[in-house]
Amino acid sequence: MWLLDKFLSRLVTKGRLVVTDHDGREYVYGPEGEVPIHLRFTDKGAAMHVARYPQMGAGEAYMDGRMLIEAPHDIRDLVLFVARNAEEDHETHYRPKGPLRQLAFRLASKVDSYNNQRAARRNAEHTYNLTRRLYELFLDEDRQYTMGYHRTPDVSLEQAQLDKKAHIAAKLYLDKATSSGKTVLDIGCGWGGLALYLHKHYDVDVLGVALAPDQIEFCRQRAAEAGVSDRVKFELMDYRDVQGQFDRITSVGLLEHVGTPQYPAFYEHTFKLLKPDGVMFSHCCGRAHGPGITDAWTRKYIFPGGYIPALSEMVVESEKAGWQIMDVEAMRFHYSHTLEEWFRRTQLHREEITALYDERFYRMWEFYLAGAEQAFRYGGMVNWQLQYVKRRDAIPMTRDYIHEESARLRASDTPPAWHLAPDAQQAAE
Repeated sequence: MWLLDKFLSRLVTKGRLVVTDHDGREYVYGPEGEVPIHLRFTDKGAAMHVARYPQMGAGEAYMDGRMLIEAPHDIRDLVLFVARNAEEDHETHYRPKGPLRQLAFRLASKVDSYNNQRAARRNAEHTYNLTRRLYELFLDEDRQYTMGYHRTPDVSLEQAQLDKKAHIAAKLYLDKATSSGKTVLDIGCGWGGLALYLHKHYDVDVLGVALAPDQIEFCRQRAAEAGVSDRVKFELMDYRDVQGQFDRITSVGLLEHVGTPQYPAFYEHTFKLLKPDGVMFSHCCGRAHGPGITDAWTRKYIFPGGYIPALSEMVVESEKAGWQIMDVEAMRFHYSHTLEEWFRRTQLHREEITALYDERFYRMWEFYLAGAEQAFRYGGMVNWQLQYVKRRDAIPMTRDYIHEESARLRASDTPPAWHLAPDAQQAAE
């Protein structure tokens, strides 16, 4: 405990934390008068595991029941508590100094995100082929597994996800009166929500591709139920195998799985796939402070092969392939609100998730959502939205069209109700 005690004594300046070691000895941190968070270790080596391997140790100790947070607080409270105290000590402060260390850092980030076609398929299946029911329990009705667009912090998750699709569609610059029959490629199509949305509002033909078999099966079922299987098609396919040309290309939550070593191939191939007067749109999690590396716990348990890119990493490689970037938007705190609601819905379904998997998986999922939220709320993570063209005259002179079309689409749709049964929803409220 001595090593962790030394670390916490230096870290905690806001709020109050009480740590009880396995032998019952108590350690108190932070100013008096604050309502404390109580943390307890259940075995002799737990505190040392956390202190020696912070990025991996805290998550594993919590997953394994070696680190407990006593009611009324939970793991989210603890993670946000630590993040608030470490807010000034961001990743830019411990980026390595010196040419050799910087070189090693860059090489580690490349190795971290190497995704050839075989690895990409394996990693996608690890992440997205979990039981369908799991995603039904914490996502919105449309199964949007990316940031919602929270125009106000208190907007519902359903409304935020609907508004996100409107915001994306507006940036594609599709005209309702003239878009019928145009083609859209949706790379990393998820559970098909954006593809179906674009067809509904613009009468476009959409091809969605992804690498997780269960996602594609579900997408096809949705298209069949909507009676649009002839217009909205989904294929289990790597984007590198797509042929033809399209009027629009979208990728939402994809670049985090591509990996920077594959960026040249991604931008070169998508450049070939887009028609000369087309528009490509990309939405991804991003780093606001330059390149980094994926933390060990996330890489091992949640997104193997995943890497969240810096804006510079995307811009440099896209320019080399011939792309012109016409619009960049940093979505700063939106994802933190989305993740907060995902965490809440996950907790509401603790018993069912534990029955689907086990207690360790449930704790892993809690830690993942809480850790992701703190990164977007207090850390250096944002969401980047980029608009690419081949020709500068492919879009209007000003951004007015984005705001006007987004507002039109928002006014045309009503979000579905939360999918929880009324008694569970009432309990949640």
